[in-house]
Amino acid sequence: MDKFVRVDKKKDDTPILDNEVRVTTVGRLHSYINYAASLIKDKGHRSLILKGMGRAINKTVSLAEILKRRVEGLHQNTEIGSVDITDTWEPKEEGLNTLELTRHVSVITITLSIDALDIEAPGYQPPVDEAEVKPLQLGEPERRTGGPKRGRGGGRGRGRGRGSDGDSGRGRGSFRGRGRGRGRGRGVTYGVAGGEAHAAEDTAATSGGDQA
Repeated sequence: MDKFVRVDKKKDDTPILDNEVRVTTVGRLHSYINYAASLIKDKGHRSLILKGMGRAINKTVSLAEILKRRVEGLHQNTEIGSVDITDTWEPKEEGLNTLELTRHVSVITITLSIDALDIEAPGYQPPVDEAEVKPLQLGEPERRTGGPKRGRGGGRGRGRGRGSDGDSGRGRGSFRGRGRGRGRGRGVTYGVAGGEAHAAEDTAATSGGDQA
């Protein structure tokens, strides 16, 4: 398809209902939550219709699950379908024909309602337990969670070892830890002589020098 370019489609002119929320991959989930909740709390709607297609389906489901735990007593009904979308590709070079490719895109429609819905519907879900509902404060800032913060810290120590044949071995050890600041630590090195290992331990002086 390197020799073709897709023709931009006109935006969908289908009117959006007053209580409808169309979820896309571009919009932020936090914004959808505040907007959907305001339709119930501020504008007095008794139900919401959430729609998403393709890669936006996961976000639509997440939006519904969060709303059920922010607005008490929401019944849910889920419908899944598909639509055919035809893309037009025009050639970049002469001698090639225009292509039209049709793709099937999944669509999800979730209805959340304060009033009871048809419990016999295949996609019906009752309201969550009241203990799981935490009322939403409209306009509250989005909370971001991150990993644990780490500080830098380091220690360096020196050790000397002496074997049985009189040879001395020098070693340097490095230690890292969490927290702030640097310090001098303890180092243990091993000198090998005649097939035997001998350990020598040295404590670093806090005044900046080393003690043998």
